[in-house]
Amino acid sequence: MSRPFKVVICVRHAFELWTAPAWFSERLRKDFPQLQIAHLPDYKTLTEEIRDAEVFVGWSLRAEQVAAAKKLRWVHSTAAAVHQLLSPELVAGDIALTNSTQVHGPVVAEHALALVLALAKRIPSAVKLQHRGVWGQAAMWEERPRPREVAGATLGVVGLGSIGGELVRLARAVGMKVIAVREHPERGTGGADVVYGLAELSRLLREADYVVLAAPLTEKSRSLMNAERLAQMKPEGFLINVSRGALVDEAALAAALQKHTIAGAALDVFATEPLPPESPLWRLENLLITPHTAAVTERLWERHYELLADNLRRYLAGQPLRGVVDKRRGY
Repeated sequence: MSRPFKVVICVRHAFELWTAPAWFSERLRKDFPQLQIAHLPDYKTLTEEIRDAEVFVGWSLRAEQVAAAKKLRWVHSTAAAVHQLLSPELVAGDIALTNSTQVHGPVVAEHALALVLALAKRIPSAVKLQHRGVWGQAAMWEERPRPREVAGATLGVVGLGSIGGELVRLARAVGMKVIAVREHPERGTGGADVVYGLAELSRLLREADYVVLAAPLTEKSRSLMNAERLAQMKPEGFLINVSRGALVDEAALAAALQKHTIAGAALDVFATEPLPPESPLWRLENLLITPHTAAVTERLWERHYELLADNLRRYLAGQPLRGVVDKRRGY
């Protein structure tokens, strides 16, 4: 495919890191001089610019914009999640959809393991004691649950995509037993010791010392961790969510943490972001909050560029793209 075509980039967010930097499009123009690259500073002109575009790079595109883009053949999301892009127009058409799970997955997996270690070693308690100027060795030992080892503990991973698959590798490297749930267990263990189907999620919850949610947001996974499923976890178990906030019923989780029916939790994602000041989650002593920073890294846009440039070369050569999403399944 040697003919020129138009690529529209529109990635804008209040958080600076989520916004595509100027060098990104400048490098694309240098590496792909045959292409017309339109890098938009905001969404004001997107409706007009998308009309003759063949490729769109971004995470937000309205149904009417898809319908107006008669030449559009490929949408690339700079997010791992694509639910916000799945309009009926995009799903029904022959437009390819790719995501950036390969960019975010390994970094988010590192963060998930960091949260496991922080909970196991009671790091939040140490920080609180430090701020009070307290040498809290005895206090931390007297807490429940006490500091513990992760080697030999059981990690339950819900979802074996880019995040879950890398987390399995990292967890096994520190001596954890890993069990997992995936929608299609016939696709393999992904390195886990045991893999269950989604129907056996309750079994994973009963067995795991740490449960990490790494599944995509679909209608099946929305409010996956509700009151009933939280009650199936070990009393000394921890819940960790690094995927999408809507996977957790936050009111049910708050109740479980207040009643200490589970040991604690760590959340990087929330149903509403930023987390509202009035949310009861802020005031829970046994909840560790990170403000959607699991994917934050100085190399983020370099990693985005490597993926997009490779896929553009594949597209030009008529080769299969990396990170193709099943639009009907949503991942």
